[in-house]
Amino acid sequence: MSTVTFDPSTAVDLATSAKLHQQAQARLRAKAVVFHVLVLVVVAVVLYPALWMVVSSFKPSSDIVGNVSLWPTHGSFANFRKALGGIGGVSFWTFFQNSVILAVGSVVGITVSCSVTAYAFARISFPGRNVFFVLMIGTLLLPFHVVIIPQYIVFNTLGLVNTYVPLLIGKFLAADAFFVFLMVQFMRNLPRELDEAARIDGAGHVRIFTSIMLPLMKPALVTSSIFAFIWSWNDFFGPLLYLKSPQFYTLPIALRLFVDQTSVSDYGAQMAMAVLALVPVLLFFLVFQRYLVEGVATQGLKG
Repeated sequence: MSTVTFDPSTAVDLATSAKLHQQAQARLRAKAVVFHVLVLVVVAVVLYPALWMVVSSFKPSSDIVGNVSLWPTHGSFANFRKALGGIGGVSFWTFFQNSVILAVGSVVGITVSCSVTAYAFARISFPGRNVFFVLMIGTLLLPFHVVIIPQYIVFNTLGLVNTYVPLLIGKFLAADAFFVFLMVQFMRNLPRELDEAARIDGAGHVRIFTSIMLPLMKPALVTSSIFAFIWSWNDFFGPLLYLKSPQFYTLPIALRLFVDQTSVSDYGAQMAMAVLALVPVLLFFLVFQRYLVEGVATQGLKG
């Protein structure tokens, strides 16, 4: 018959280990609490302007400027009714329609022209391909304000000012090097065995591009579409430069009409129109955000 002896040192070691484990868990919880508090503070700072804009859309114009209180004392939907009524004899829906035309046109032009150009750079060997690709990437280094003057002179000479042509023609000519570069990098990660198998079956470049590349490029195309839509929707300088008639104005230009330096500015209606202009962009992003994450996270295919 065996006897079990009790070693007090073992009990002390177990108690010490348990105490150290509890201390480690307490430190981890404290770090987690501090981290989440800091994240909430950063989120509050980032979202405060948006919250202020939304709340201000329910305030009278006299309470927006110079009032330290965030929440309205007498909130109403009068600003939204005034914003939907338009300004300068042009309704809100006309501004909205103009923005939709430019945003959708930009998306269509960029996805079509940039995808074709990217296929040429990524899959077709032609003399000077690397030189042209480097020159295209070099255009990213040129500030927009450097080329805007000669562009305006050209479009003004052709009589295209006060039309949507100057704002859309570059989208259909693959002038946005960023999107071409994005799609080229995505195509280079696709296995070339797909092209070779298609050529064995007798497919040419058109069939390879339409039947193989485009379906596989969906993440890159959706990512480009999201950026193109948001950038075009929020563009202020381009429409301000080329559009002269109020019936052609987009929403960012219409927002400026509510601010008049010579008379009383209607900040309440401006905030309400800003909220209405933000809704389509937010909905567009929420619908396609999973494709955006997929396009950024995709590193290629392995087979």
